[in-house]
Amino acid sequence: MNLGALKSGNFRAYVFGAAFGLLGLWMQRVAMGWLAWEMTGAPSFVGLVAMLLFAPAIVLSPLFGVLVDRVSVKRAILVVQGSNFLLCLLLWALVSLGKETPLMLAILSLLIGVVMAANHPVRMALTPRLVRREYVSSVVTIVAINFNVARMVGPAVGGVLIATIGVGHTLMVQWLLFVPYLFVLTRVTVRPRRDTGHAPEPFFKALLTGLRYVWQAAPVREAMFLGGALGLVARGALEVLPPLADGVFGRGADGLGLLTSVSGAGAVLGGFSQAALPPQTPGRLPFLSRLSIVMGLFLVVLLGMAGTWGMALTVAACMSFVTTLTAISIQTAVQLDLEDDMRGRVMSLWAVVAAGGAALGAGAIGVLADWLGFQTALIWTGSLSAICVTTYLFLARLKA
Repeated sequence: MNLGALKSGNFRAYVFGAAFGLLGLWMQRVAMGWLAWEMTGAPSFVGLVAMLLFAPAIVLSPLFGVLVDRVSVKRAILVVQGSNFLLCLLLWALVSLGKETPLMLAILSLLIGVVMAANHPVRMALTPRLVRREYVSSVVTIVAINFNVARMVGPAVGGVLIATIGVGHTLMVQWLLFVPYLFVLTRVTVRPRRDTGHAPEPFFKALLTGLRYVWQAAPVREAMFLGGALGLVARGALEVLPPLADGVFGRGADGLGLLTSVSGAGAVLGGFSQAALPPQTPGRLPFLSRLSIVMGLFLVVLLGMAGTWGMALTVAACMSFVTTLTAISIQTAVQLDLEDDMRGRVMSLWAVVAAGGAALGAGAIGVLADWLGFQTALIWTGSLSAICVTTYLFLARLKA
């Protein structure tokens, strides 16, 4: 399996610390989604909160990406995670004091979203520099597995805690989980960037250099487009689960935790499946990844057609399996040929595609759900996107 990066003690320490932070991150998402649903009972507001958590990445991640390529990436991630730690503390305090309102939740979601917009390029620039260059593809796979193990465990723990001790105490536990992560980040060592011998480009010229790289590298451009289509619809649907768990099936916070956890389980299997595949060839997106994109979009339709709770759980797990398999493959395709001094800029554009697509998709599905009903909205968005992407891939095959 493609797990060679674990030979590095430096990287193993990061994975251990990040496991706590990621567990807290997923508990936070469940808690905020449940707060949005509990306060309003409106799918559109749940979608708005999800959108505010991810939408800042669309505008801000490329700017943070340029900064990451200029500053100490270790210092940058400590600032980013420290800011998230403080915002989580504020959210817990407000909820514990009974001061939570929809407006407050929307504002805090936006602020956390801004921090996460910085976190995406910082994290993706940091992790490949914790190991030697030959282990970069292994790093992408292991980080994704770690992320999705937390995605499997965190929501289940969060759902149970919300149901037993309340959302306020759940937010306290989630906040404390960031402490070990921050400690480990102070201890890791980072491989230095290459010395180009040139002064840094002006800020916006450097930003354009990253955009030009993505546009001119055809495999990277195609990977970004296809990953964006999947993120917009499939990832967007997976970010608006409270209306499905409680509004459609009446399963409450426990059901939301279970639904998100089985999605995480599917994602973990997707990560290990990607690790078991042969190493990717630089400069191309494998056929299996292209097929997974189409499958993921059709699965959104199946989720909309789910008539039983068991079927909804199964389809959600399968959706996460294929989206994770594809996301790791796309990240690997983009990261393999990147120099360290370009990682922040280029991977920030991937954050725009992945996180921004999920944000827009969550918001759009939430609005459509208010109008058409949640499952009908999934059927329409899944069907139209699957047809469009299949047509694109067919035409691209004819031109090849």
